[in-house]
Order: sequence, then structure tokens, then C-alpha cells
Amino acid sequence: MRDYLANEVRNVVVIGHSGAGKSSLIEACLYFNKQIERFGKAADGTTALNFDPEEGKRGLSVYCHLAPVEWKNRKINFIDTPGYMDYEGEEITGLNVGDNALIVVNGKEGIEAGTERAWKEAVNKRKLPTIFFINKMDDEHAHFDKVFNELRDKFGKSVIPFEMPIVENGKPVGSVNILRKKAWYFNNRTQPQEVPAELADQVEEYYAEIAEAIASTDDELMEKFFMEEPFDEHEIAKGLRIGVRSGEIRPVYCGSAADQIGVERLMDLITEYFPSYAEKGRVKALNAKDEPIDMETNENEAMSAFIFKTIVDPFVGKVSYLKVMSGVLSSDSQVYNSRKDTNEKINQIYVINGKFQIGVGKLFTGDIGAVVKLQSTETNDTLCTKNRVVHYPAIEYPEPMLGYAISPKTKADEDKLSVGIKNLMQEDGTIRLDNNAETHEQVLYGLGDQHIDLIVSKLKSKYKVEVETKTPTVQYRETIRGKAEAQGRFKKQNGGAGQYGDVWVRFEPCDSEEMVFAEEVFGGAVPKQYFPPTEQGLRDCMEHGVLAGYKVVGVKATLYDGSYHPVDSKEVAFKEAARLAYNKAMPMAKPTLLEPIGKVTITAPEEYTGTLMGDITKRRGMIMEMEMNDEGDQVIQAEVPVAAMLTYANELRAMTQGRGRYVMKFDRYEPAPNDVAEKVIAEAKAKKEA
Repeated sequence: MRDYLANEVRNVVVIGHSGAGKSSLIEACLYFNKQIERFGKAADGTTALNFDPEEGKRGLSVYCHLAPVEWKNRKINFIDTPGYMDYEGEEITGLNVGDNALIVVNGKEGIEAGTERAWKEAVNKRKLPTIFFINKMDDEHAHFDKVFNELRDKFGKSVIPFEMPIVENGKPVGSVNILRKKAWYFNNRTQPQEVPAELADQVEEYYAEIAEAIASTDDELMEKFFMEEPFDEHEIAKGLRIGVRSGEIRPVYCGSAADQIGVERLMDLITEYFPSYAEKGRVKALNAKDEPIDMETNENEAMSAFIFKTIVDPFVGKVSYLKVMSGVLSSDSQVYNSRKDTNEKINQIYVINGKFQIGVGKLFTGDIGAVVKLQSTETNDTLCTKNRVVHYPAIEYPEPMLGYAISPKTKADEDKLSVGIKNLMQEDGTIRLDNNAETHEQVLYGLGDQHIDLIVSKLKSKYKVEVETKTPTVQYRETIRGKAEAQGRFKKQNGGAGQYGDVWVRFEPCDSEEMVFAEEVFGGAVPKQYFPPTEQGLRDCMEHGVLAGYKVVGVKATLYDGSYHPVDSKEVAFKEAARLAYNKAMPMAKPTLLEPIGKVTITAPEEYTGTLMGDITKRRGMIMEMEMNDEGDQVIQAEVPVAAMLTYANELRAMTQGRGRYVMKFDRYEPAPNDVAEKVIAEAKAKKEA
């Protein structure tokens, strides 16, 4: 593979709903271009891209993969992404690297949740030039007009067909290129034919739409359009380039990846009308002082490269995927990691094609590749020169909300679990692990059940550690609503020096997260040196309430009387006396259970609002605010008990057909209703007895 300059490279992220045929379409491009010898199938894991055992087991894409295709003196870097929501982090990775988007749509199913998510991420959020490819037109139930009209209705008039199928007896036998007003039949792909008479009017209608869209890109073309003068090929090409780059035109192509139909013209469209990275001119970065600066997107600029993905391979070591943002990255060179403030040695540079690594000497601006065995570099780091220190903004991953407490099946695997999770977190920015000191649980967070299952499976296959998962313990709290006091008197005599401590402690409510300790001892009934051990004894007790063993908050404890022995009194005796006073008084102080309340932000299409509101009410939640966002989705702000939200990631997806998302942050504690408190206390008692 030869070197390609910035103006010769097209970085295309391929996105869409799971099962639309994204990997198969890239496979078809590779096969058509004779870069692979056989056409694999995603269902059995034999494609050039879905090579990971986990993908073969699931029959779908799980990771973001790269596939460079050389086409007519250009290089198309296809970035394949998963369409299933549980693997959205990999989709976001691809979107951060792609300069253009190819949205693949199932010709049978039409617009699905993944299609809408792809549009929002690529177009609304990132303003990427976009092409639609309606795939699986070989399916007898595929319907181009129906799917195209759905796209037009949902995403607007910038969605314009450039190709339409010729269907005979329910099967596509060819296609019409609307720009050229010519038909190609699958049994004679080299010889263009006249457009079938039954499609002529529709082709003219679509061509008029393209002409109007082209005219809107340039004043001279607009004038010619109003004069009803036809555009020549040069003017059409000029208008289309401007329109696709600006987003005023989003072409719709169709075909079949399985039959390699429409693949050639799709690659032509990509190389002709999608912009190269060089056409950006400048890209935003931050200097060493975190001040915004511009980097020129050409080979003459100082070298900078962004690490967008990391693979930790047990045999090869760390593989760092990168995009050259400016300048030229050369092998056997020294670079500077601006985030880690350390130097790194670049040995061999690779171009990644699925599971294959192709060694190259250099990577030029805009190109994508990988380097191995960098010591300190991780995802989101920037490699640059010491002469011009820059870094690029980190990838913003979706926040994982579904948590499971995990533990190794055997104690001997604890270290392996720690190493495995650490490495997987380097590879996947949507994994989070919380070590909860209060519940003594390791809680693994992911985007959904399938994501958690993938992590557990990788731990077993890659790191040889099996784990058990369970619902994490909800961190309730206990407090008191009344006032009580009691004596704690500890006396122990077993020959020789004994132990003696005697305290009177009053407990009452207060507004504080931690216990407030006070003393009102008069006349030296308890010497001052025993105040600290008494306080410490009470604080230790506050870690485990008398109802269900949860931490106690909102309590003021006042030491107001007691006695001591000049010989036998010791600090440990007063700590024990404090415990006795606590155990006597707290049950009389109207103890109550507090449950954690979270502030929840749910974003979903408006048609699901009623369902979501009803569901929040069932979870004992309260709607606080509702508003529409810029994308037309409903944003619901609510306060809901944390215990009712443990599996909400899965349930929200089911209620909204994969179109809803949420984030939740802990807000405060509130008294739990009697039925909830009784259930929690009973469970705690049963657990203690067990």
C-alpha cells in the first residue's frame, strides 16, 4: 500500500442500526476491489472485520474496526462501527475519527433506532457530510420507495435519491443512475440502457430535486437554474461537491452488499463528493496552557496525532490506534505525549485492515493507523513534537448506568480480575468500576446487559478469570426522629488490673451527614482524656445502625455524665461503654430508614412521554421538569429512589425501542415508606442470620 497525502484520503465512518449490513457493505467493497479472496458472513464470524471471537459468537459487530480501500488513486478509510446500543462507545469512537458518515439502512426494515441515533450523532452533533445506502435490496420484502420516503419525512429535503432500483416480479434486476438518467442491469453491468418507461417520470422528478439542490449551492448555478438552462457535467460535479460538503445534499444510494450491487458506484460517490481531511484547512487544538489554537491540516504543519483506541494484546502488548491530525508521523522517531508529559519512541507504524497489520514507513496528515508498545500512552492522549506542544479534546463517551457487583469465583483470581478489568477499561471508555468501601463490593458499570455480558466473557476468555455477578447493594442510611439517653457501663475484672468505663450519652436528631459529638460533663465525672475514646466508640457504632445495619446520619451524641476508676479506667473501656450506651438508647430514639434519591434526566422521542411518566410514577418518582431539546426530543427531569433504578437501562430501552437514554446522579436521602423500610430491614435480618 503506497503512501497517501491528506487530499487523497477519505475517512468514512459507517454507522446505522444493528443488522443493517454495515460490515457486509465494507466486506463487499474489499471483495470487489480484490483486497480479500472470499466474501464472509457476519452471522458466522467469517467477515474480514468481525474477526473477534466475541463477534463470531454473537453474530454482530461489537468493536470499531478499520478497513482501508484503495480506489482510483484514492484511499477510503472505512471505519466500521457496531449498531447495537450496548456497544455505543465503539460507535462514538468511530464518529470521532471519521470526517464523513455513511449511514446504512435496512431496505426491508427502514428507519430503526440505530438509524436515528446515527443521524443525531453524525449530522446534528458533528455536522458530518453524509450519504445513505439502502442495503439488502436483494430481499423480496425490500422496498426502496417506502424506505426513501421514511428518510425524507424524518430527516428533511436534503435527503435526495441518486439511484433507484428496477424491480421486476418483486425482484430487483437493475438500477437507475438518476444523475446520468441511465439504467444498468445486473446481467449486463457494463452496458448502460435507457430508463424503463414506467420509471421515467419518477427519475425526472428526482433529477429536478437534485438540480434545485445543486443550484442552491452557487449563485451562478442558481441563475442558470431559473433560466431553465441544463447543467453540464462540470457544473453538476461542482454543485454536488459543495452541497454534500455543506450538508445541503445527502445522497441516497441503494444496492445489496451480499450481491455486491451498487458497491462500485458507492465508492465513486465517496471519492468524488466526500471531502478529504485536508479540506478542513484547520482543526481546533489546545496548547500547553489549554488555550485554543488552530493546527493546519497539511503535511507542512508540526506533527500531531490523536490516540482514539487502545488494544491490550497479551502477546503483542499495547496497540495504539491513531489519526494523524497534522504533519507526518515517521517510524523510528521520537514523539512527545503532551498529556502524560513523557517521550515515546515510535518503532513500526501499521495500517490496520481488519485483523491484519500492514507495515508502513510513514503516515501523512489525515491518515489512520496504529503503533505498538508505547509505554505510557493511552486512549485520548496526543502525540506531538516538543517544539509545538498541543493536545486534542478527549472523546466524550456515553455514561454507563447499569451496574452489577462482581467478584471472582475463587479468591486466587482476585489479582487476575484486577489486571483484566484495568486492561479492558483501557480498551473501552464506557466501562466503569467502583470499589465501594461501605458495601465492600466492586461494582462494574456498563451500557446494558449485553455490554456487561461481553466484559464478563472477555475476562474469562482473555484473562482466564470467571466472575459472579449480582445486583449491587443499595446504600441506605439510618437516622433518628426522637431523643433518648442511656448509660453505658463497662466493667471487667479477671485478676490484676481490670477495665472500667461508665458514660451517660444523650442522642438527638441534627442536620449533619456525620455524627456531631458534644460533651457537657461537670465536676470531672469523666476525665477529659476519655472524651476522645468515647467519641470514637460512638463513631464506630454509627457505621452500623440498629434497624438494618446501615450507616447512621443526622445524630448528635452528647456525653453528659459518667464515672471512672483511678486504676482500672482505660480508653478501651470507655469505647466499649459508648457502644453499650448506643445499643440501649438508639432503639428508643425512633430510628428510621432513609433511602437514596437520585436526580434523573431522561431523553427520548416525544411519543414515549406518557409511557415514561407513568413508569416513573410506578417507581415512586416525581416529575420535576419537562422540556423539548434542540433535536425535538423530550427531556424529563425527575427524582426517583435509587433502588427503583437498578435495571432501568434495560427497561428504558424496551419502553422506547432503543431510542431513550438517561443519566442519574445521587441527590439526597429521604425517609423510606413503611413498606419499603420493612422489606429492607427483613432482608438485612435474614442476611445477618444466614
